[in-house]
Amino acid sequence: MDKDVSAGSATTTAVGRLALGITLLAFGLGHTEVIDGVTAADAMSIAQYVGGVALFVAGLLAFRDGDAASGTAFAALGALWFTWAVSADSQVSENAAGLFLLLFALVALSLTLAGGGDQLGQAVHGLFFVSLVLLAIGVFADSDGLAKAGGWFAVAAGAVSWYAATALLAHWPTVLSRRAAGRGVTATG
Repeated sequence: MDKDVSAGSATTTAVGRLALGITLLAFGLGHTEVIDGVTAADAMSIAQYVGGVALFVAGLLAFRDGDAASGTAFAALGALWFTWAVSADSQVSENAAGLFLLLFALVALSLTLAGGGDQLGQAVHGLFFVSLVLLAIGVFADSDGLAKAGGWFAVAAGAVSWYAATALLAHWPTVLSRRAAGRGVTATG
């Protein structure tokens, strides 16, 4: 099987990316407070069921399909979202909340650097890593500005994830061309 993806794997990847995209968009928009009266706490149900349960199940299905990169990403991020949602009402210190964000930022960094997925997947994980680091620093420093910036990076990650899922289903481009700029220009070497 050359570089073709089985139908099950492509479908599982699309479902996982849609679940991640929707969760990141809700989470990020809540942190930006760009919609009046909507906060990150309003994303709890989406985070628990779509980002947590559905994403974790998509990870298990990806493992079953032999897609270790998507399986690892979806299962790990599903665990993150589920844990965040169910522990949100717990009384934890600001430092504990910041530490939680930093630990999951390391997971996002690992997913970014692993390179097992495609460029869009790496972009999603990279943007999510930046979001989590900004949110963690914002928690440690009690900075609403950093929290909002982290929210915008989560929105960007969600938009890329949503595009990646839609592109997969609609057969749109999902890879950036490595060709040099301009028509007829080729790289040698």
